[in-house]
Order: sequence, then structure tokens, then C-alpha cells
Amino acid sequence: MANSEIQKDSLIEAVIKVARPIHWIKNVAIFAAVFLSGMLFDKGLFLLTLQAFIVFCFATSATYVINDLLDIKRDRLHPTKRFRPIASGSLPIPIAVVEAIVLAGTALLISAGINSLLFFLVFGYIVMQTCYSLGLKNVAIIDIVIIAAGFVVRVYAGAFVVDAHLSVWFLLCVISVALFLASGKRRAELNLIGGDNPVTRKSLGDYKRELLNSYVTMFGNASWMSWALFTFFESPKATLPFWLVLAELSRTTTINKLLMFTIPVTIFGIMRYESLIFENRSETPERLLLTDKSLIIAIGLWMALVYWVLYSGISVMGTI
Repeated sequence: MANSEIQKDSLIEAVIKVARPIHWIKNVAIFAAVFLSGMLFDKGLFLLTLQAFIVFCFATSATYVINDLLDIKRDRLHPTKRFRPIASGSLPIPIAVVEAIVLAGTALLISAGINSLLFFLVFGYIVMQTCYSLGLKNVAIIDIVIIAAGFVVRVYAGAFVVDAHLSVWFLLCVISVALFLASGKRRAELNLIGGDNPVTRKSLGDYKRELLNSYVTMFGNASWMSWALFTFFESPKATLPFWLVLAELSRTTTINKLLMFTIPVTIFGIMRYESLIFENRSETPERLLLTDKSLIIAIGLWMALVYWVLYSGISVMGTI
């Protein structure tokens, strides 16, 4: 289908669509620190985290607009990206430039009012993503590292606004999951274009299917193992009489590692996502997280178990 045959959106639709609000789900990672530290119901800290979430929604949307501005020609060659507002002609370039400036400026202005650490983190994120769009996305391995770094930055943004300590095991888990998602995204892109004709992203020409398969496997294993180590070393102590009675009956039933209940669910979620990767359905992780029933159930159950351990009064809280 030629560009002239592409149905154009209205200007308002184009302005919204180019900001890619569906990708804002990635910014939920900002709530990790306040949730896992047991402070979710501290109104002040929750509102600060919510503000940080809004800041990153503006910041990430700004970087998406910048990326689309810099990548118009390549997007027009892509089987799906050619429908994006700028590539299709729905959104005039001058308006897109103004939108990017307004979004980035708003993010920086709000973050500066929260605290200086968040401001510099947001500024660094925008610079990093702009450099990615300018050319680093065409450098194999570096492109995956930058995508993964974006998730790590989000988690630290949430930690900075609530002044939470990040366990080294939790940090390793975040890094591993981020690399798992990023390498899975590249694996799906490689299959989408047929692997041998990387017309839309230069770095894909430097990746082999077997190499990306090994990345996905390696980081998938690292993800659940680092989470398992986090639950083992950082679980809060059980305090309810039920658990204490079990411990008195036998040392085998001693339970002071309640978060380890989440490990089987974590493994299932990773296995499910990995199966989707090899079915070539993971180019857009945020869509899978919103549409795949098995993943939705796994994430919901995981959150319910963590909530049960940290907020139901069965344990003495620790820190992340």
C-alpha cells in the first residue's frame, strides 16, 4: 500500500496518537519502589510517585515524537510504522516539533518542582533517548542496552521521589527484566522483516536469530533468579501465630521467606512471555501486557501475592 493510500487521522487524533499513550504502561515501573517498600498507602508519598508517573508520561511522549521526526523515511518503509501520524502525513512537521518541545518542557518543569534528582534523571532520560533516535538505535547491543536503561531509570525515578533504598537483588532483577524485554523486542522485529532484509533498522543486520535467542534465554533466566534471590534475602519476617505454630511443629515448615510464594508465578510469566517472543508477538511489549490473558492473570496474581505479604499484616515490613 502506498503512502497516498494510507487513511489519514484528524489533527487531534494525530497529536494524541504520536504521543503513544499506550506506551505509558511502561511508566508503571515508577510505582515499584513505593509498592515494594510497603508505603503505597502513605498519601504524601503516593502523590509524589503519581506526579513522577505523569512527568514520565510527558517525557516519554516527547521522545517518541522526536524519534518519529528523525525517522520519517525509515518509518515509511516499515510495514506498520508507516501508519504513524508523521510518517503518514497526518501530523505536519512544524506542529510535531512544537508538541515535542511542549511535552519535554512540561516534564522538566514539573520534575524540577518535585526534587532536583528527579529533574536530572528526566533530563538525562530525554537526552539518552534523543541520542538513541539520532543513531545509537542503529548500533547493535548498544540499542538493547539503551532500551533496558529506560526501564531502570523509571524504577530509580520512583525510588528518588520516596527516598527508598533499592536492594541490590531488586536492582539486578530490574536490569535483567529490562534486558529480557528489550532483546525480545529485537527478536520479534527481526522476524517481522524476514531477518535477511533489515530495511527499517540498521542494527538488525548485525543480529542473528540464534544470538537474540540466547539473549532472551539468558536474561529470562537472570530475571527469575534475581527475583528469587530478592525474595530470599529481603522477605519480611512472618508474625502471625499460624506461621509461628508451623515453625514450632517442624523446622521444615519454618516460613520467614513469604515473598518466595511469588517465584512460581514469576517463572510462569517469564515462560509465557518467552513463548510469545518465539511466536513473533513481542515487538510491542506494552500491547502484550494489556491483551494476553495469561500474562494479565500472571501479573495480577503476582501483585496480589506481593500485596498479601506486604500489606495484610502477616509480616514485619523490611525495605527494598
